[in-house]
Amino acid sequence: MIILNINEISQYWVTTSSEDYKVMLHLLEKKDYAYALFFGHLLIEKLLKAVYCAINQKHAPYKHNLVSLAQEAHLEISENQQLDLEAITRFNIEARYPDLKLSFYNLCTKEFAEEYVKKIEDLRKWLLTKI
Repeated sequence: MIILNINEISQYWVTTSSEDYKVMLHLLEKKDYAYALFFGHLLIEKLLKAVYCAINQKHAPYKHNLVSLAQEAHLEISENQQLDLEAITRFNIEARYPDLKLSFYNLCTKEFAEEYVKKIEDLRKWLLTKI
């Protein structure tokens, strides 16, 4: 059995978030906007978990709510960041559940996706400075 220390676990979250970032950009390029935003949620969730591990020196909780993760990681977030995290959290749910998928897919125009990818990139850069 391999035992990882908390810094290795935090680095795992950073590394896998980088892979999700590449996938998000690839999906955006291929015009698969809903799944690009879904992967945007994943990468922000993983970075928040990396910050959580680094700050709290323990495993991150099993949750997907980005605002809650930011709060539990003791991050000071602006009102705009909170609104962005709330919106990005919905990408996780709305891309996965069939009853919500159709309305979410209709919402995911090129312009909408590009706007949120920019917000995701800004959050990503900021979170990387917190680890």
